[in-house]
Amino acid sequence: MLRNLFATARRFASSDSPRKVVVCSNGTIAAWHPPQEFPYEHTKPIDLSSKTDQTQRRAQRDLLHQQARVVLENPRRASPQRRRPATSPEIMHFSNRFLNRSTVKVVDLELVKANKSETQSLNFILALEHQPVYTVGIRSKGYTKEEEERLKALGAEFYRTSRGGLITFHGPGQLVLYPICDVRRVSTKQLGVRSFVDKLEQTIIDSATDGFGIHNVGRTENTGVWVNGERKLAAIGIAVSGGVSYHGIAINCNTDLTWFDNIVGCGIEGVSTTSLSLETRRNISVSEARPILLNSFANNFECLLS
Repeated sequence: MLRNLFATARRFASSDSPRKVVVCSNGTIAAWHPPQEFPYEHTKPIDLSSKTDQTQRRAQRDLLHQQARVVLENPRRASPQRRRPATSPEIMHFSNRFLNRSTVKVVDLELVKANKSETQSLNFILALEHQPVYTVGIRSKGYTKEEEERLKALGAEFYRTSRGGLITFHGPGQLVLYPICDVRRVSTKQLGVRSFVDKLEQTIIDSATDGFGIHNVGRTENTGVWVNGERKLAAIGIAVSGGVSYHGIAINCNTDLTWFDNIVGCGIEGVSTTSLSLETRRNISVSEARPILLNSFANNFECLLS
């Protein structure tokens, strides 16, 4: 059988017959596939006869190589030790940093707006710490460029924002929660903006009282959450666009409170700022406070966190 197969194969290899498949006398099917030349860098045969096509392909290839070299040789994106130029006209080398990228989930305010319906909505909470920064709300006219430069000289950033309220500080040791939520439907009961803010305040009050055993935590005529009505524990400043909230709340855990000495926090004279650590007389970190705040948020808004 093998002799018949090899004989058939040799016959078709040496002939000009267009047939490529035959059946041998013993019933064996033999197929002959003549070689077909095409450039190795392509996955299928292409017509190389056109000089115009060759020129276009060469220009595209050179452009890709040039872009790769720009990426690899840009000192802002790669250190000199890791710079790796493309040395071959046919092979583009990419640094390992392109293979070890982390995944970042983009939270788009417009995405939340677009996914609102009468029965369900898409909601997010961002929990984080900031580097030292002073932020001003929509009433920012009283903060001149000179004042801005004075605060920047202390080592902090300075930003004018669209939230409510006046000036405040954010920095290490402070837990910031940004609820990006469909205000009316984030809870089991339909909420307005005022009731949404009330629930945010209650989230902080319950966390401080039940989670850390701090007494006399509550509200005053001023926004935020206070201890004994005179020491500010947390700031609240939100904005709402298209029924979706942004900005949020900031609770001092083990913050360096001297940053607040440089401003009149939220424009309120004659009050002081406090923290969870100061009120409990022990160090309470952001990582310790985070799950307690998030659990309190879920309880107050009667929602599930995932």
